[in-house]
Amino acid sequence: MITCLIVDDNDLSRLTLHQLALQTGRLQITGECKDAIEAHRNITANPPDLVLLDIEMPGMTGLELLKILPKQTLAILTTSRKQYAAEAFDLNVVDYLIKPVNLPRLMQAIDKVSDILSRNDSEVTAAVDDYLFIRDNNILKKLKLGEILWIEAMGDYVKIRTETQWHIVHTTLKAVEEKINSAKLMRVHRSYIISLDKIDSIEDGAVNIINTAIPVAESYRSKLIQKIKLL
Repeated sequence: MITCLIVDDNDLSRLTLHQLALQTGRLQITGECKDAIEAHRNITANPPDLVLLDIEMPGMTGLELLKILPKQTLAILTTSRKQYAAEAFDLNVVDYLIKPVNLPRLMQAIDKVSDILSRNDSEVTAAVDDYLFIRDNNILKKLKLGEILWIEAMGDYVKIRTETQWHIVHTTLKAVEEKINSAKLMRVHRSYIISLDKIDSIEDGAVNIINTAIPVAESYRSKLIQKIKLL
């Protein structure tokens, strides 16, 4: 069971989230808070695995609380507004749910939390030529760089997407970038490294890989254009 704190200033929203959490069968609710200040006191005294967190609250916003959460506490944002998504993912939330939250979408977000919690002993340990090793629960697993589609930062973890699966690793994107020696992998955003060979198309400030749009920051665009052999 994943321990979970619900933080929302709306009584009905807290009740709805509590009921949905119980329906998942995977969350143990440790408490409910009406504002971020109360939540901070609660988390400091008894850190949960996960916080279901609203954004717009009096006194302190959910985004402000995110910045001071303990590293081991993960967060899923629940909000009625879409405009905070970019800032939220820069703060490495696990997921961003638009109200009204439904059970399938919450279950999908909890799957991501479970993946992170189950891989908390993993790390990238070495990169040699065309492969690297991932330490997963004291087992070194070889991962070919050519199989990587993209690498995504998520707090104290990175998600490595290959052609067949996700690998969730306890490290930073900067550390991975320093250990990978490949002209085919390039950082295109503060949160993403991509495989140039796997790009299907480029449009609207993003690259598309297997029907997934990955943002390209303005500071990386000219370098990307130079590398893709544009005619």
